[in-house]
Amino acid sequence: MTPQCQSYLQQFETYLQSERQLSAHTVRNYMYELQRGSELLPEGVDLLNVGREHWQQVLAKLHRKGLSPRSLSLWLSAIKQWGEFLLRSGVIELNPAKGLSAPKQAKPLPKNIDVDSISHLLAIEGNDPLTLRDKAIMELFYSSGLRLAELAALDLSSVQYDQYEVRVLGKGNKERIVPVGRYAIEAISAWLKCRKQISCEDNALFVTEKGKRLSHRSIQARMSKWGQEQALSMRVHPHKLRHSFATHMLESSADLRAVQELLGHENLSTTQIYTSLDFQHLAKVYDNAHPRAKKQQDK
Repeated sequence: MTPQCQSYLQQFETYLQSERQLSAHTVRNYMYELQRGSELLPEGVDLLNVGREHWQQVLAKLHRKGLSPRSLSLWLSAIKQWGEFLLRSGVIELNPAKGLSAPKQAKPLPKNIDVDSISHLLAIEGNDPLTLRDKAIMELFYSSGLRLAELAALDLSSVQYDQYEVRVLGKGNKERIVPVGRYAIEAISAWLKCRKQISCEDNALFVTEKGKRLSHRSIQARMSKWGQEQALSMRVHPHKLRHSFATHMLESSADLRAVQELLGHENLSTTQIYTSLDFQHLAKVYDNAHPRAKKQQDK
């Protein structure tokens, strides 16, 4: 590396610390990534005269070495900042790293709760109103894969007990009908007997002891409490049960389109467009796949 390049690297480090005010950890990472990249440049090419094609070659080399998308993104951030620094300093006229991109990072799915742990969580005992209410809430989350906001917004009229269905108002005010398993229906029915003893402000399905609609925060707190009391190894929250519902359904049915319809999930980042499915098909998939579905009452 030439003395001139070394001088600009020192100035770049100062620039990151003083003008950009990046943390010492980030500055160290950027300097390391620049050094890593410079070592892979062709002979005769250094950090002051590197071109876009050279960085593309280095990116390919790093990718072949097995660097993760996250590590490649960090490396790209470093060389892009270096290019911007040289541009500001008048050394170059175009940033050779501009427009380069790393492979997309796969979004890790949250860990689901296995079926045995779900059964243990839902085997809570007690006939007091709060216990019965919380059991009904958790049964419904896992039975139907509802979002927190969807469950909190349910009214007494939302559940069709004879049809084993619940009407849900999802994102974008889109209404969908979702099957409800027998265990959830029984738990809700037990809760409603206690609810009748409470003077309620409105027709909310799930209310506090004072008759107010149960808030999102309260639902989350109660589920976390039961997860701890039942000694589960992971924190229990609404999305965890929703994700577990989806995972267990897919493991049993392998019908991705049906599960997405049941979840009311529209992901614009995917390349496949999911069409609406006939509800009878959804109900059949649900009854044949869900471990706590209505089918079990026929045994």
